[in-house]
Amino acid sequence: MTDSPATPSEAVARLFDRTNAHDLDGLVACFAADYTLTNPAHPARDFVGTDQVRRNWNGLFAGVPDLVVTVHRLVAAGEHVWVELAMDGTRRDGTPLRMAGVQIFTVRGGLVRGCRFYLEPVDPVAAAALDADGAVRQAVSQP
Repeated sequence: MTDSPATPSEAVARLFDRTNAHDLDGLVACFAADYTLTNPAHPARDFVGTDQVRRNWNGLFAGVPDLVVTVHRLVAAGEHVWVELAMDGTRRDGTPLRMAGVQIFTVRGGLVRGCRFYLEPVDPVAAAALDADGAVRQAVSQP
């Protein structure tokens, strides 16, 4: 992979390559200084800037030393790249980390400028998780 990706897809692929290599400096270098993360399901987690990117990934790499991101699907249209992904690893206390979701990146000039972030923990199979009917009942019931 070159230092200067030719396409938004290549820029996002470089981001995940750096993530899986646990290369914090290389990962942060994939982002524009004014990068904006928007988390529609958790708006208090929105942020701007690479300082927070660095803090987030430094904590993830330290807390989940075997962290791996798997890209299931990647689709690009213009400056936007949609990625379906899974994030897996083992926390230092031995418990598994498993997250899945979608990220929608905006890439210009070879740098990630923004992301709409939809990544959530995966319910353990053994958990008393709601089935589809239970989830609908919960969604329409009074809090």
